[in-house]
Amino acid sequence: MPKLSSEKLHQLYHDFTKQFKSVVLATTSEIGEPQASYAPCVMDKARNIYVFVSGLSAHTQNLTTTGKVSALFVQDESQTTQMFARQRLSYSCTASLLERDSELWQAIAQQFEARFGSIVELMIGLPDFRIFQLRPHSGRFVLGFGAAYDIDPNDLSQLIDRKEDNDQTEGG
Repeated sequence: MPKLSSEKLHQLYHDFTKQFKSVVLATTSEIGEPQASYAPCVMDKARNIYVFVSGLSAHTQNLTTTGKVSALFVQDESQTTQMFARQRLSYSCTASLLERDSELWQAIAQQFEARFGSIVELMIGLPDFRIFQLRPHSGRFVLGFGAAYDIDPNDLSQLIDRKEDNDQTEGG
């Protein structure tokens, strides 16, 4: 992959999640049993991800129990030229349940309704549906072979070029 300017890379990172309406979730149960799933989502400017999920699902139980989740946004297979190097963004997150009647819950529920339509209005009325905030604390953005960037844990809007770090630590 050709070297991208810092500005272009920054723009690709910030725009990447805009193409997705859902996120792949990796959770584990209290006893460490893995669970892969997905959920429709919205995202705020601080890169927090919000999922509106049923309390009956395994991933909701896992989020409630462990508070840990990996969130993955991955390029559609039909849009990649190399299946082994699909573009992707993954975050390691802490999950917290929003209080149902809080201002934040109401604001996020409105965003879900605006994005996904009237089905959300029905879900809002069901007592088992919950909104979780997934707060990233680390991550990685991969554009292809040799183009992997860590997310700066101190500033989620910034990327760290893994090759530059390796060059500096290896005296190159």
